[in-house]
Amino acid sequence: MQDETERAEPETDSARPEEQSDAKGAADEDRGQEDAATEDAPELEAAEDEEIADAEEDEAEDGEDALKDQLLRALADAENARRRAKKDVDDARNYAISRFAQDLLGVADNLGRALESIPAERRESDDAVKAIAEGIEMTAREFETALGRHGITRIDPLGEKFDYNLHQALFETAETDQPDGTVVQVFQTGYRIGDRLLREAMVGVAKGGTPPAADDEADPEAEAEAETGSDGADAPADEPS
Repeated sequence: MQDETERAEPETDSARPEEQSDAKGAADEDRGQEDAATEDAPELEAAEDEEIADAEEDEAEDGEDALKDQLLRALADAENARRRAKKDVDDARNYAISRFAQDLLGVADNLGRALESIPAERRESDDAVKAIAEGIEMTAREFETALGRHGITRIDPLGEKFDYNLHQALFETAETDQPDGTVVQVFQTGYRIGDRLLREAMVGVAKGGTPPAADDEADPEAEAEAETGSDGADAPADEPS
């Protein structure tokens, strides 16, 4: 029994170095992998840092572009607002008296009617009537001058081409020698304030127009045909006797 035990022990002792060798090899392999991973770690970290830096740079550029776009939009909105405000101020300065001016146009109309109601012979024969007429004329001229100082101009289109933007046609007449579309009568003068229409002119317009002028130069062929038609056929030549 003792001998068998003694023989078994060496076998056990001989197996231990092999196991230890395998364990050592595995440990060395693990240690090598760890060393390789440790050696690759700086490169991986550098790559990750570069990717993060690129992502942050792209994000910063996108944010910068967005800020630029917002700034340009804000500047454009501010410029539009400035222009609108300037236009509103100009319109208020130029056209604020439009309603007041429209009320004053009736005064100008009445002055004109007063002058038209005075017969020409009475102005020549009666000194008092002549003085009144001259006073009305002076008042009307001064009134027109005052309107002009505020940018209000008179529209008196007699003899001009009809313009639907400035005139209102009350009737059309063919009993005139004026070209078609010509203003032949003004019932009420119009007015403008600046470039805006304050009141249309009430007018009568020619319809039909004048006929085209006859051509002074006669057509030679027409003349020849007329002569042939009037004289009849050509006379035959005299026959010899």
